[in-house]
Amino acid sequence: MVARDRATEITEVRKAEELHGKLEFQQVEDKLMHSVLENDRNTIDQGKVVEDALNMGINSFTPDLMFDQITRNYSIAKKLFGETILRLICGYDPDYIKKNIGIPEFRRELQERIEKNIDRLKKEDLLDKEGTITERGVELASLILYTEELDNIIPKGILGEKMHKKHSHYGDRGDVHDFRQGDRYKDLALRRSVKIAARRGHKKIFKHDLKTFERQSKGLIHIIYALDASGSMKGKKIEVSKKAGIALAYKALEEKDKVGVMVFGSDIKQEIPPTDDFTLLLKAITSARASRETDLSKTISRAADIFPKDKATKHLLLLTDVLPTIGKNPEEDTLEAVSRARSAGITISLVGINLDSRGKKLAEKIVRLGEGRLYVIRNLEDLDKIVLEDYYSVL
Repeated sequence: MVARDRATEITEVRKAEELHGKLEFQQVEDKLMHSVLENDRNTIDQGKVVEDALNMGINSFTPDLMFDQITRNYSIAKKLFGETILRLICGYDPDYIKKNIGIPEFRRELQERIEKNIDRLKKEDLLDKEGTITERGVELASLILYTEELDNIIPKGILGEKMHKKHSHYGDRGDVHDFRQGDRYKDLALRRSVKIAARRGHKKIFKHDLKTFERQSKGLIHIIYALDASGSMKGKKIEVSKKAGIALAYKALEEKDKVGVMVFGSDIKQEIPPTDDFTLLLKAITSARASRETDLSKTISRAADIFPKDKATKHLLLLTDVLPTIGKNPEEDTLEAVSRARSAGITISLVGINLDSRGKKLAEKIVRLGEGRLYVIRNLEDLDKIVLEDYYSVL
């Protein structure tokens, strides 16, 4: 009975999403979208090839070059492409390829399969004539990431309701606190105040017995998800980080907040100010490619610039697995950037993936100055929960 009840709740999520128009892609036609939603294996496999290529930092596919890399040094090729791409492009299990790579007949068949499968991706316009990933390819990969993450988080029930705890005279009554100067008398919690006075043996209510209701309202939050796409994030790390970003965008927009995205490495590769355009966010997150070094200070400084100049709560969530490596004094530059951002009213949290002791110390300084939270991740499967937990913690 419980499983059936949860299944009916999922239809509510889908309905709300259609209402918001979150899947209005420009290049992916209805037929392709329905193929993904109806679990068409061929379409999903093609989308997974593009998705994994982006996660591995691969921009294009050339059949002859791929075949040469696999047959010349299989171990390096496996690290370069990953198991999913090898299986789907070559048409064989990676272990089977390794076992038979020295057989001439197998090599000829392998080359034919690589050419055939890459040609199919071109015919579907997921790759262009030169083998480079197209806009349509990115959008199909976005659909795959989106459906995978929803399938992951909805059954787990981690998309709870968030109440923005911004103080307001006009919101709903929430918790109570000691009466303080500036509180309105109409917000007095009379029953609670009387109980306190009686418990203390007072025959009348004194000022220090008074309790007032805390008013809560749905204050607007602008949050920027800054994703480290340096070389060390290649593969599984960046894949899971993308899915966590999708979960954040989905939930925050559902709560009428706005989300921005920054993808950074040695420079800023993607930059979207806080918006309610889910499709734009989804494509920016999906298209992130891992490469080179990490420049945290530039990312924090730029984030401070692209937050809207309004009275909304502003929060920056940094996700990284390494120390900053750009500049003469990268750690000092980073902390200076954090101080400037905090002076502009921006709080900063950091999600660190397998940080070493030195990296953790710097991360602690960042969140202390930024008045945010630090999450040190050991299990990648918990990342989407942690990202949503940070969103829920923002006041």
